[in-house]
Amino acid sequence: MANNNNRDGMSREEAGRMGGEKTSKTHGKDFYQEIGKKGGNATSENHDQEFYQEIGKKGGEATAESHDKDFYQDIGKKGGEATAESHDKDFYQEIGKKGGEATSESHDKDFYREIGKKGGNSRSDD
Repeated sequence: MANNNNRDGMSREEAGRMGGEKTSKTHGKDFYQEIGKKGGNATSENHDQEFYQEIGKKGGEATAESHDKDFYQDIGKKGGEATAESHDKDFYQEIGKKGGEATSESHDKDFYREIGKKGGNSRSDD
């Protein structure tokens, strides 16, 4: 059976926490950015797109379980505001055009009839 205590009788968790605190006091932001970059590069060399898709999916599911509709509305609003500050009218026209083209490639005339009908009905409800 493994012993989870080091020679000073301290647990691995406690020793790790103390080491992390000492490191954070002696190293700055640049140090952490550099080791993060090295770790990211090593991870990307050892894993494929499927790995990233899987961890992204798991992260999304975990976030969805711990946050409600208000959370998503809030981050959506913040993201929209940040995007609006850094992009102009041409940007929105371009992404709208791309979105329209992608939608037209994946939907038929019945789809457009249905959304047109729903749009017309919603306007008549006003």
